[in-house]
Amino acid sequence: MWQNELTVGALTSFTMYLGQLIWPMFAAGWVLTLIERGRAGLARLQPLLDAPLSVEDTGAIDQVGQGPLVLDKVTFAYGGAQANLQQPALDGVSLRLEPGQTLGLVGPTGSGKSTLLRVLLRQATPQSGRAEWAGQPLDAYRLSALRSATSWVPQESFLFSASIAENIALARPGASRAEVIAAAQMADIHDDILRFPQSYDTPVGEKGITLSGGQRQRVAIARSLLADSRLLLLDDALSAVDTGTETRILEHLAELRQAQPGRAAIIASHRLSAVVAADHIVVLKAGRVVEAGTHDQLLALDGWYSSQWRYQQLEASLDAI
Repeated sequence: MWQNELTVGALTSFTMYLGQLIWPMFAAGWVLTLIERGRAGLARLQPLLDAPLSVEDTGAIDQVGQGPLVLDKVTFAYGGAQANLQQPALDGVSLRLEPGQTLGLVGPTGSGKSTLLRVLLRQATPQSGRAEWAGQPLDAYRLSALRSATSWVPQESFLFSASIAENIALARPGASRAEVIAAAQMADIHDDILRFPQSYDTPVGEKGITLSGGQRQRVAIARSLLADSRLLLLDDALSAVDTGTETRILEHLAELRQAQPGRAAIIASHRLSAVVAADHIVVLKAGRVVEAGTHDQLLALDGWYSSQWRYQQLEASLDAI
């Protein structure tokens, strides 16, 4: 270079060194960008992380025993400490569910069905009344114990960006493929899964975007059945399936309860055909229990249940034409 000349070896060395420096410089910029994005994301997330728990985990009992689930004059209103008890979501609700029984929850939209299930899951604490399971108040149990004894299928089923088998086995990651298939058969989704190119190893995408609404619901039901919990909560979880599929799933649930006598279920549904075989049916309206009994007893009352049953049967007969 002293004479404005560069040897071939020096040029080659310079080019190689330059090539080695390019990626570290790109990587340094990429890492700085990730740090700034992470800092901005944390700033948005921090208020949520700092928010106090809506339900305190103050219980000390680590396992739910065998016994009935009892609600006695339970009243709940949204709003926490500032709740307006003049307009409660649940108003003096009382019911009793024995082990092995099935309870049907029906009523018009906004009647309090989902809120009642939230109280049982301790996602909401009632302002008054008594809620007990196996002779102990719900708040006496640790949240982990209470929720491990309960399987819940919400109205909007959430699936993760993983395979169908992994989504079903979420509650029991160590479950064998045979157990996963058995749960899928009870949820009447097995035949649908076999039609996919990769069968049970088919990825479903974020929130199960590659599946239909009914398929997502049935995968979520299979997940809850595989969990083998003591109490099954179905919150309008059959709304996206046809009546034939609904009938088969309910038959499988009945068979499961016969095989496991202590397993109870609560089915909240706007479709009355889902609760016809329930041991006891409760009709909620504006947060109150307005009718209660078996299917035949409620038909004899000639109230809301009876009129809604006739309407839905007429609608089903017209759809079949």
